Amino acid sequence: MSSILERIVADKRVEVADRKRAAPRAELERRCAGLSAARDFDAALRPAGPVALIAEVKKASPSRGVLAADLDPVALAQSYAQHGAHAISVLTDEKYFKGHLDLLAAIRARVTVPLLRKDFTIDEWQLWESRAAGADAVLLIVSILEPALLHDLLAAAKGLGLAALVECHTAAELDRALTAGSRIIGINNRDLATFETTIETTLALLPLIPPGPIVISESGFFHGDQVRQVVAAGAHAVLVGEGLVRASDVGGKVRELTLR
Repeated sequence: MSSILERIVADKRVEVADRKRAAPRAELERRCAGLSAARDFDAALRPAGPVALIAEVKKASPSRGVLAADLDPVALAQSYAQHGAHAISVLTDEKYFKGHLDLLAAIRARVTVPLLRKDFTIDEWQLWESRAAGADAVLLIVSILEPALLHDLLAAAKGLGLAALVECHTAAELDRALTAGSRIIGINNRDLATFETTIETTLALLPLIPPGPIVISESGFFHGDQVRQVVAAGAHAVLVGEGLVRASDVGGKVRELTLR
C-alpha cells in the first residue's frame, strides 16, 4: 500500500503536466520579467530576537482533515504579520491541503513579510509558476527528489531570485541536502510517510549540521516550551501551522512561539 506522500506526488505529477499545458514556460517567463525583486526570505530568518517564526496558512492536511472550516487565509496572514511573524508559509496544494495558488498574490498584496510557497515541487516549471504567482521562497522536499534534480532545482531557484527551504526528515536526507549546498535547511518533525510528529527529530538531527545554514524546525509546535527546546539545541527558526491556525488568540500565540 502506498504512503500518503507517494499518493500526493503521483497526483502532483498529473497536476503539473496539466498546468504546464495551460501555462507554457514562455508565458511564465514573460510574467516574471516585469516583477520586482523577491523579498529577502534569508534575511527574515535572521531576526534580532531568539527565534524566527514562519507562520503557516493551512486550511487542511491529509492527517488532520479540515483545521478551520471558516478560515479566511488573507485575514489570517495579515494577523500573523501584524503580530510579528517573520515570514508566512502558504499552502497551495488544492487536493490534499485545500489551498490555492491564487492565495500567494492575495496575501502578498496585504503583507510585507516574505512568502514561502508550500507545495510539492518536482519540476523546474513550478519555480517559474511560483515566482510569477508572488512567492519569495519555495519548498524542496529531499525525499521526493533525486540528488541531481535537487541540485538543479536549487540552482534554478537561485537564478530566479527565489530562496529554497530544503526539507529533510532523516540523517541520510540531511546529508543529501548539505551535499547539494542548501543554505536553508528545514527539519520536518512530521514523517511524511506516516504523518506522525515529534520534535525529537529536530533534536536528533541538529548536531549533524555544520555551522552556516539557517536551520528551521518544522511542525509539531503548540507551546513556547517546545520552541525553547529546539532553539537551545541550535535551531534558528520554527515553522508552525496547526498550532496557529487553531489558536483562539493568534497574536498571543505568535508572541508565545517567538519567545516574547
